Amino acid sequence: MRIGIFTDTYLPYVSGLVTSELMLKEALEKMGHEVYVVTANLEKIKYEYDEENKIIYIPGVPTKIYDTRLTAFYNPRAFNQIRKWKLDIIHTQTEFGIGTFGRIVSKQLDIPLVHTYHTMYEDYIYYLTKGYFDKPSKKLVEYLTRFYCDTTVSELIVPTKKIYNIFKEKYNPDEIINIIPTGMDIDRFSNINKNEVDKLKEKYKLDGSFVIGSVSRLGKEKSVDKLIIEFSKLIDKIPNIKLLLVGDGPDKKMLKDLVKELNIDKNVVFTGKVPIEKIQNYYHLMDVFSTFSTTETQGLTVLEALSSSIPVVAIKDDSFEGVVKNNENGYLFSRNADFGKYILKLYSDKQLYKKLSKGAFETACNNSSDAFGQKVYNVYTHSIKKYKKGIEFINDIKDVLNTTKIKHNISNDE
Repeated sequence: MRIGIFTDTYLPYVSGLVTSELMLKEALEKMGHEVYVVTANLEKIKYEYDEENKIIYIPGVPTKIYDTRLTAFYNPRAFNQIRKWKLDIIHTQTEFGIGTFGRIVSKQLDIPLVHTYHTMYEDYIYYLTKGYFDKPSKKLVEYLTRFYCDTTVSELIVPTKKIYNIFKEKYNPDEIINIIPTGMDIDRFSNINKNEVDKLKEKYKLDGSFVIGSVSRLGKEKSVDKLIIEFSKLIDKIPNIKLLLVGDGPDKKMLKDLVKELNIDKNVVFTGKVPIEKIQNYYHLMDVFSTFSTTETQGLTVLEALSSSIPVVAIKDDSFEGVVKNNENGYLFSRNADFGKYILKLYSDKQLYKKLSKGAFETACNNSSDAFGQKVYNVYTHSIKKYKKGIEFINDIKDVLNTTKIKHNISNDE
């Protein structure tokens, strides 16, 4: 099968969405399919085609949301190249920009379209509005999302039950909604280069420390400030504790100021942006992974931590429920104050920690990348069959109408 992935965000940008796309691409290629990518050019304002890796980069203007760019809805050069690919299916990963272009290509070339809904855009509106016109902006986003997902796609994919419920309640689409969590490359996160991990430990002065870690954008929606505040309350109880914040973002300065204000500079490490191909080494610097974010659509970093045999202590959210299980691979807390209680529990009880570490890896093994690729492929085949039946039905109607028209003309002639 020849598959086209259309996305606004791809390498070299690092995010949960990019991780999901790479995971899908690798899984499908492992199955023997050809995968092509259409994305925004994040480095230059020009059209580029990487023929070897089958990637089209379309120029766009920077948005105010991280490193993303907004492209034109149509690019003739890209369209002509896509035509040559002779795609069997188009899989869009965004509703706007490149996603809209994918919708146009689908319609013009008669290619069935599958869409994965990844992002709750309402949670990111403040990056554009800065607090002004939030309500009308959110209504506009809801309208555009409903229009895109309800009128253009053969089938929808969502990564969690949380997004399924939100989507059904808000948009109530007619299309089939498939819940397919993103899979994990278990080997990548479990078999790491110990020498590289040791070098990182030395670099960040983590030897002999009990490390609480987080991997995320340093943005308002990730609630890293809450993690820092609750972490600060543990320093007197666990003298060798450290907080490792992996990632970068617009709130980095504010968070560093908060760390200074709390006088915990010596206990908190900011790594900045990390190459995606090296991220697995950073998980192995941690003893516990934690997040206070309630805006996740699938919690990929939680799965990555579990794949690294790292217990998780996270805020209770639908994205994590069913994955993080109390006393099996970590803990979910409803009150921020309970974060410290669970960290102390894992720090003081070595047998419990060992049990949860083992449970973390067992959970990850149930979410492999191979299973992910197969489930998405099944959606593709079903969409193609449904699409062909739809075309056959339309052609049958046309034949009936044409036959009726001919008979009507003959009748009039007589």
